Amino acid sequence: MNRKSRVAFGPGAASLILIMVVLSMSVLGMLALMNARNESNLSRRAVDVIESVYALENQAQRDLGKLDHVVRTYGSQGNSSVGLELLLRNLPQGMSYDDGIVSWEETDGVRTLEVEAKIDENGQTHLISHILTAVAGNE
Repeated sequence: MNRKSRVAFGPGAASLILIMVVLSMSVLGMLALMNARNESNLSRRAVDVIESVYALENQAQRDLGKLDHVVRTYGSQGNSSVGLELLLRNLPQGMSYDDGIVSWEETDGVRTLEVEAKIDENGQTHLISHILTAVAGNE
């Protein structure tokens, strides 16, 4: 009584396995494509944010140069009230002066860079603070 059972798969089983493999590979390929597209969009947004921040920083440095020029030009009178009045009258637009510290803001609508520079007793300008703030949800 030696019976051997043989299991035989017909052509339909092989086709079914082939279809399952093709469908699985298609789904994995679609997921990989969607992931690559999302990563590309995220990278593009990161580049846009970095470019915007560096543009704000660049403008702040240009304005610091303008301030430095005004201080060297009109601050040569020392700490006299005439020298201070000339300095205040010729500050670049958007800058405010308070007790030796000049402050201003650079903005691109979404991000704001708040900058402060100190004018020392020798008529030199020194960047003491720059704070970047962003409004969440605008991008």
